[in-house]
Amino acid sequence: MGEFWEQTDAVGRAVALALLAMSVAAWVVILWKTWLLRRVRADIGRALPAFWDAAGWSAGAQRVQALDREQLLTPLVHAAAPDAQAARGTLAAVAEPEARLTRALRDALHQGLARLQQGQVLLASIGSTAPFIGLFGTVWGIYHALAGIAGEGALSIDRVAGPVGEALIMTAAGLAVAIPAVLVYNLHGQWVSACEAELEGWAHDLRALALGPRAGDRAEAHLGAGAGADVGAGAAARGAVAPGA
Repeated sequence: MGEFWEQTDAVGRAVALALLAMSVAAWVVILWKTWLLRRVRADIGRALPAFWDAAGWSAGAQRVQALDREQLLTPLVHAAAPDAQAARGTLAAVAEPEARLTRALRDALHQGLARLQQGQVLLASIGSTAPFIGLFGTVWGIYHALAGIAGEGALSIDRVAGPVGEALIMTAAGLAVAIPAVLVYNLHGQWVSACEAELEGWAHDLRALALGPRAGDRAEAHLGAGAGADVGAGAAARGAVAPGA
């Protein structure tokens, strides 16, 4: 590799530096994202049972906040809290409680999922482009080597084999950069999908829990209003029949 670096020109060195930068970036994302997703999966596995075992909403929220190290679950609890209200004088305050709750949970869920997706695009880009960048470096290295040999006027298999073999290292380097990025991208994709399913399911459960008492109160009020109307209609009907009798 040292001889290749000395013999190649600025284009070949730029390709080698690009592959080196992509490799460093990929491994930084791999290590950081693996650490993050492992923490999130552990937090979800501990925080959700702790919330449902709590005596009340406040106690459950405190348990979730204590176990949520990456702050992905706490925003959902705050969004669905019974005392959460929209600012007065805004369109959010005019909307129905169900609509406000759905919007708040959706925004909190999207923010959490965006954090989980960070780094995936970079790994996919590196995995798909690094082999071609390495191949370009190989082609350019072979061209540069053959041009140098042709300029010297002496052509033999020994003179060709060395520079061409060194140029092929760029293809191997591109594959070495791309393969870990692709493998870890697929693994992280499975972990992100599992976390996303857990978060979406819990957001649905929080919505049902938050709307339970409110929906019950509205149903009772509606039934009471309907019963009052029926009683009033019956009394009016009896009053209308009484004079004729």
